[in-house]
Amino acid sequence: MPAEKFKKNSNMKKIFIVTINYNSEKETHDCIASLKKLVVKDVGLQIVIVDNASKIPFTLTSLEKKDSSSHVLRSETNLGFTGGNNLGISFALSHNADYILLINNDTIVEKQMLEFLISSIEKENVGLAVPKIYFAKGHEFHLDRYKKEELGKVIWFAGGDIDWKNGVSFHRGVDEVDKGQYDKEEPIGFATGCCMLFKKEVFERIGMFDNTYFLYFEDADICERVKRAGYKIMYQPKAIMWHITAASSGGSGSFLHDYFLTRNKMVFGMRYGPLRLKVALFRESMRLLFNGREWQKKGIVDYYTRNLGKGSWK
Repeated sequence: MPAEKFKKNSNMKKIFIVTINYNSEKETHDCIASLKKLVVKDVGLQIVIVDNASKIPFTLTSLEKKDSSSHVLRSETNLGFTGGNNLGISFALSHNADYILLINNDTIVEKQMLEFLISSIEKENVGLAVPKIYFAKGHEFHLDRYKKEELGKVIWFAGGDIDWKNGVSFHRGVDEVDKGQYDKEEPIGFATGCCMLFKKEVFERIGMFDNTYFLYFEDADICERVKRAGYKIMYQPKAIMWHITAASSGGSGSFLHDYFLTRNKMVFGMRYGPLRLKVALFRESMRLLFNGREWQKKGIVDYYTRNLGKGSWK
């Protein structure tokens, strides 16, 4: 995309919003419509849609084409979550982005979300800020648990951390109805890749996503690198959005989940975990190798043979 399409205003902060489309055109257009309603003062917004080798190439609607703030980057090969985001991040950095917001395309944002995230990321030593995320109304895991008026207020993410005993990240408050119990702005140990606002200097210092992962655990990995570089990860509860879970990955328990979660848990845990975790992961890998499901077995084999990135997944 030619650089001259961007308005030249040295006093205005530039925020690039990157989202990935993979055979989910309707969700992406809905997401764009939501992003277009964001209200932020003294900020220039640009939306970058990375079309990750969709069967039918993604195109902007006539309405979306009316201004020059939306851009489509097409990859003819599936780069995964890591490579797709890296393509968008590279584009943003090459066009002098001050901040980069990475967001899933199966999301809807509250119009002041970005304004609140900026208020957090501009604090001292904060390199990454994340919002409070609800399940989209009607997409809660356990619909029968909730009253009708509670739908859309069920928490998907209200901060998170890494469980170093088991080598996994976890979401605080998941499945709880929001009653203000997680309304404190505070540093956290893990930020979900569903929505992350970065300062550009973070990528310049630590690099982008590690393509070793392709999909899953890449957010945990970059969070560890952010923290080890001396930055804080800030949870901002006033920033609100809704997530339609697993819209493009086949849903929880799919073969895709079996493969990438199994393999990448090994990559992440063996890279960053304490010795006790590494021993536990080795034992677990041997159990899965002989008694796991088909794609769990393939994940273990590929970890040990270093068949990483997209690996055996077709």
